[in-house]
Amino acid sequence: MLATHSPVFAAARAEFDGGRGYLAACTVGLPTRAGRAAVVADLDAAALGRPDLIAYSAAVERSRAHFAALVGVGADRVAIGSQTSVAAALVAASLPEGADVLIAEGDFSSIVLPFVHSGRGLNVRTAPLERLADEIRPATALVVFSIVQSATGVVADADAILASAETHGTRTLCDATQAVGWMRVEASRFDAVICHTYKWLCAPRGVSFLTVSSRLERDMPALFAGWYAGADPWVSCYGGGVELAPDASRFDVSPAWQAFVGAEPALALFASLPPDELHAHSTRLAGAFRERLGIELPERQSAIVTWEDPDGVDLVRLTTSGVVASGRAGRARVAFHLFNDDEDVEAALTALGR
Repeated sequence: MLATHSPVFAAARAEFDGGRGYLAACTVGLPTRAGRAAVVADLDAAALGRPDLIAYSAAVERSRAHFAALVGVGADRVAIGSQTSVAAALVAASLPEGADVLIAEGDFSSIVLPFVHSGRGLNVRTAPLERLADEIRPATALVVFSIVQSATGVVADADAILASAETHGTRTLCDATQAVGWMRVEASRFDAVICHTYKWLCAPRGVSFLTVSSRLERDMPALFAGWYAGADPWVSCYGGGVELAPDASRFDVSPAWQAFVGAEPALALFASLPPDELHAHSTRLAGAFRERLGIELPERQSAIVTWEDPDGVDLVRLTTSGVVASGRAGRARVAFHLFNDDEDVEAALTALGR
């Protein structure tokens, strides 16, 4: 059954030129027309000797505000970055020596390695995602997990993890890179949320965000502080006597300007869309594909579908038929996003001989 969409959703779909057969938003998103135009215009201006530094900073701050709106917090709770691993390392630096850290088994290495190799002697434990809540102990300082798993597309039981963390006084770090853009994430529920925007939010690579709770902010050092971490970046360019920003922007790293130029229109687009409609659209397509392929429906709906493909045969079938998919951890992986529709479901199924 074909879905009907609100006018704003239909208009947003028209912002993408290359969505047909592209089932890899979980790997890298497609640029919006407005984002591409903004980057091209900036490059043209710079090539003519007219780079606009004030406009760059404005794009950064608008992007921060758009992301804050997407995850339901104030912009003062959001730090900018370029890599999720750097944000995770900041959180690791907030922990005391030898602290007990629990991480979802098989999670993406960018939120695992900063704790394993922190140099702080952290006691890093792992547990299967479905048992993560049960494995939190009274001594556990931090629990770390992706709310949507990259390798499998499984959606974590965030309610159970958060409830257990609250019971034991444990702080929480959630990587929402594979969620924000198709799934509602309330960042205020976690002590920290990390998100890179080049996947589901269709921004250029080099724009990431970190949300920080007030209690985490008190303990987290501004380990990577540079000129942009100052209360007024344009007067904190020199020397060591810089007053850091009074809010989460003290954890900012120097922005990749051109990336933010392209990110701002994309983030504005997603911030303008009804999150429940985004979720319903992506999960309906994924559910239809999953059902036709004979894959059991998950407990919590996901826009990502994966299945065992140890020899990569199904991935080859998809690729040779013109469907852009991906393979991770011995599994074939497809993702359904804003720019996809029922024709993409049928194309993938036909490629797989179903």
